[in-house]
Amino acid sequence: MTVMQTTAAIPAPNATRTDICSAPPPGHPRPDGQDRYTISEVAALTGLTAHTLRWYERIGLMSHIDRSHTGQRRYSNRDLDWLDLVGKLRMTGMPVADMVRYAELVREGESTYAERRELLESTRRDVLTRIAELQDTLAVLDRKISFYGDAGSVGETEDTR
Repeated sequence: MTVMQTTAAIPAPNATRTDICSAPPPGHPRPDGQDRYTISEVAALTGLTAHTLRWYERIGLMSHIDRSHTGQRRYSNRDLDWLDLVGKLRMTGMPVADMVRYAELVREGESTYAERRELLESTRRDVLTRIAELQDTLAVLDRKISFYGDAGSVGETEDTR
């Protein structure tokens, strides 16, 4: 599974769009030249538990994971890139059902671009709403911190607004 990402900010009129994965997360460098990881290596690289990784596969959030001749899961760099995106979607507050739907749409191919875009735009609107709420909360905290910083010298009373 991949994330739609173009190489240019504004594509040329006849440019082809390429489906490539997002960059690896900066906090978890991968060994150079390695493209096969065990479930325990992926757990160490991503911070997810092996149980969570198996659950993601079971619910359809992860596409088919290759197996070794002994049946052990073998994750690729592409799988790690997908897990990075899933982590970002989780941070947005996107429900798991929507993440699974997005994964299904990715697997269905290019014909689902419009539906994927709408799902991501809806999530973006939700994130912007949460950001505005957090900014309002931050402003309240800043006022309170300022009050307490000045309280000893000015003799003000606390406003509970």
